[in-house]
Amino acid sequence: MVAATAAIAQTSAPPSIKSDIVLAGGTKIGEATLTNGRTGVLLRLTASGLTPGWHAMHFHATGDCSDQGFQKSGAHINHDGHKMPHGLLNPEGPDFGELPNIYVGADGTANAEAFSALVSLGAGSDRPNLLDADGSALVIHASPDDHITQPIGGAGARVGCAVIRPAS
Repeated sequence: MVAATAAIAQTSAPPSIKSDIVLAGGTKIGEATLTNGRTGVLLRLTASGLTPGWHAMHFHATGDCSDQGFQKSGAHINHDGHKMPHGLLNPEGPDFGELPNIYVGADGTANAEAFSALVSLGAGSDRPNLLDADGSALVIHASPDDHITQPIGGAGARVGCAVIRPAS
């Protein structure tokens, strides 16, 4: 048992990216940490100041959260080159940007952890790279995603955004 513990302790931490989650106008409301794994990306999110209830979240194609409605973040990641129907529950989907909903408590805070086997944090994978030339964005929506309705599962307006880019 001691040898196994020593072997685990010697492994290096996987690549990780931290990004502020902002509201329109740039006010920071939380942080997203993405960690690359062998089969996908682990997302850990903390946020406050959101409307209580369920909210959709998705990976979007461009690392730009600078405009009022976060439209510069584009469509879901790799949507143009690999157009799949929206929805984790869609039998013909999902597209690469799909993530589960998050729940925001009555006090406006959310703490969530989700895993996506649809994306990666780096080149050399057959999954889309969140850290490509223009980066990507994690977008939080006003409403929950029903995971099947087209085009975005009824997720509504974009209310929070985090730029996903390598540290410069």
